[in-house]
Amino acid sequence: MTIRILPAIGDPDAARAVSSLLHQLPDAEPAPAVADSAALLQALAGAAAQGAGAPAAGAPPAAGQPSAVEALPEVVLVHERIGPTPALELIREVALRFPAVGVVLITTDAGPALFSAAMDAGARGIVGMPLGYDELAARVQAAAQWSAGVRVHLGGSPEAAPGPAGTLVTVTGAKGGVGTTVTAVQLALAARAAGRSVALVDLDLQSGDVASYLDVQFRRSVVDLAGIQDISVRVLQDAVHDHHTGLGLLLAPEEGERGEEVDDRAARQIIGALRSRYEVVLVDCGSQMQSANAAAVELADLALLVTTPDVVAVRAAKRQVRLWDRLQIRKAEDTTTVVNRLTRNTEIQPPLVAKATGTQVARTHVPAAFKELQPCVDAGRMQDLDGRSTVKQALWALAGELGLVDAPAARQGRGSHRARPTLTGRKRKAITPGAAPGSGAVPGPAPGAASGAGPGSGTRFGVRRGPAAAAGGQGPFDPSGEG
Repeated sequence: MTIRILPAIGDPDAARAVSSLLHQLPDAEPAPAVADSAALLQALAGAAAQGAGAPAAGAPPAAGQPSAVEALPEVVLVHERIGPTPALELIREVALRFPAVGVVLITTDAGPALFSAAMDAGARGIVGMPLGYDELAARVQAAAQWSAGVRVHLGGSPEAAPGPAGTLVTVTGAKGGVGTTVTAVQLALAARAAGRSVALVDLDLQSGDVASYLDVQFRRSVVDLAGIQDISVRVLQDAVHDHHTGLGLLLAPEEGERGEEVDDRAARQIIGALRSRYEVVLVDCGSQMQSANAAAVELADLALLVTTPDVVAVRAAKRQVRLWDRLQIRKAEDTTTVVNRLTRNTEIQPPLVAKATGTQVARTHVPAAFKELQPCVDAGRMQDLDGRSTVKQALWALAGELGLVDAPAARQGRGSHRARPTLTGRKRKAITPGAAPGSGAVPGPAPGAASGAGPGSGTRFGVRRGPAAAAGGQGPFDPSGEG
């Protein structure tokens, strides 16, 4: 979102230097500098009066007109040599009269005594002179985020907040090779195709393959941000690769041993910086839990766990969920499991996965169709996957189910219930409700089929097959068993 900045600087040389740097800040809208304290207060009062509809005294604001809070600039920069009111007194008056404005003091003396006095007066930060881009950007961004939070409480519009409001989605594999990276990449591409700004982060720090799947060679990685205490806009831009698809990529290091440099503190700081810049942040966490990706799962708005419908993978998913619960990272009921490579003949169906893991299972399942993926995987160009691919259609429909895209965008990847093909490619018939999920019973008889269960009886998606299931037993996979 746009950050409106009003500089109050009496020195013409300093005003030019500040204005030059402000115009380089992304999403910044700097106003012309005012020369003294009286002009600053007058400008703020005029903006507040205009937003509140002062010309029509006593009347409510017109439709579509911003409120007094929304009309004020988010950030005011006050130079230490402003006059005639001393800088600290001016900051105190601005803080009292316009509490939704974040004030930053520009000074040559950034010592602890002045810092304490400025904070007591109501400033949100101090920038030392000579001015530096990174420090100025960090202070302006912090003051703008604070201002946005105050405006929400004062009745301002939450949509105007420039703070960290991006949706964080983590994608974790139950074990290696279940399709975690393919899922993360396609979800990111779907969200980007819907017009959202998307960052794709590879936190599989020892064996991340996002770069290989998107044909990227980039020397920067997430490790370059690990040792930075205050991640500025410029630093973040240097570390994120702008892919031609529109995705912002923050990649895993080429040297896997360097992944140890990214701890949970660094991960939280990096994710926070990304959420303030992107509407959607998708994190590929791999299948091995470390402190960095564990922090990401804990912070996530949506935590996805990818598994395949086989005994080994479902048991691994169960172990992963239990690990998260023991470490108090995430509860099972707050996790969504995505079943990948599902076929109609698979013994383990989604209701059984839900029962075994205790998680929610996404309604959209991904079919087993590796032949569709193989050319793009071998070429390292997952973005070129054909739109007719059943895998892409399923993953883009999953993005719609998760709310990463609007409903119309989700329908572009997958048709309606009656129109879309089944996992075998044939037209799907209507499913008759009535069977309890995971009960092993056929939801409804197929047209023309007998009511008894037999080799030719109308089985439906979600039925457990095999002689043990037909006899009412548990089959080869016991969801209540350990492991």
